[in-house]
Amino acid sequence: MRKHSFLLAAGLLTAALTFSQTPHTLLWRISGKGTTRPSYLFGTMHILCASDARLTDSVKAAIAACDEVYFEINLSDMSDMLNSIKYMRMNDSKKLSDLLKPDEYARVKDYFTRHSSLLPFSMLERFKPMLISGLIEEQGLDCQTTDGMELMIMQELRTEKKPVNGLETAEFQAGLFDSIPYEQQAKELVNYIDSAEENKKATRQLAELYIHQDLDSIGQLSDKDDPGMSGYMDLLLYDRNRKWARELDTLLPGKSLLIAVGAAHLPGKDGVIELLRREGYTVDPIKNP
Repeated sequence: MRKHSFLLAAGLLTAALTFSQTPHTLLWRISGKGTTRPSYLFGTMHILCASDARLTDSVKAAIAACDEVYFEINLSDMSDMLNSIKYMRMNDSKKLSDLLKPDEYARVKDYFTRHSSLLPFSMLERFKPMLISGLIEEQGLDCQTTDGMELMIMQELRTEKKPVNGLETAEFQAGLFDSIPYEQQAKELVNYIDSAEENKKATRQLAELYIHQDLDSIGQLSDKDDPGMSGYMDLLLYDRNRKWARELDTLLPGKSLLIAVGAAHLPGKDGVIELLRREGYTVDPIKNP
């Protein structure tokens, strides 16, 4: 989900890497509060250049040590993944052309004519506009091939053969966007396309922050968010964090887990790290080799 691409200022990366207060790591050990074995929390990025999508030895060790892996959604449930397409469509058979002025719709259609996509525009124009924006953001990395950290973990699980589960369903995630007016989403999509080059740069800078494992800066961007989406951060981020922390509180005492969720969900006072600490757990950074 696209949350904060407009906010990466030109000088942010250098300053953030210099003055970050949180240790630069994406992997955290969870212990205490009745647990007999540690669990692990790992911040992911859904799409990266394939050359940057790598698991460190520490993450591989956490996968080997855990009993079960939890993603945001269950990536091993192929039926749910295949059915997720229907949840991505707008309700009431709405189409993008219903939400935009003719010249705006023409600009969106022209963009997808000039830029290849896995799905034809005739299918995309029925999608919730924020999901279309997410596809454009992925193209901003300008890589020949892309990969995601969740997929890298799934590849590692082919040899480890650990059970996989999800904190949410694909239907729930896609349904979040039904709570944001489609007209507003469509307006943000047009703005995103009109600022495509600027946003490409922002996407690449965000990837750099992730590669440097700088959760502080990723969290600052999430707090600010895209101007048009500022009223929906509880819906998209913080309410979900709180729900996950409550669910994890029931799961952590019974087994060792690796919880792999988007890195933006980890930092800050309403992030999963701090929420688990409030539940009484000890959450410590694990330095990656």
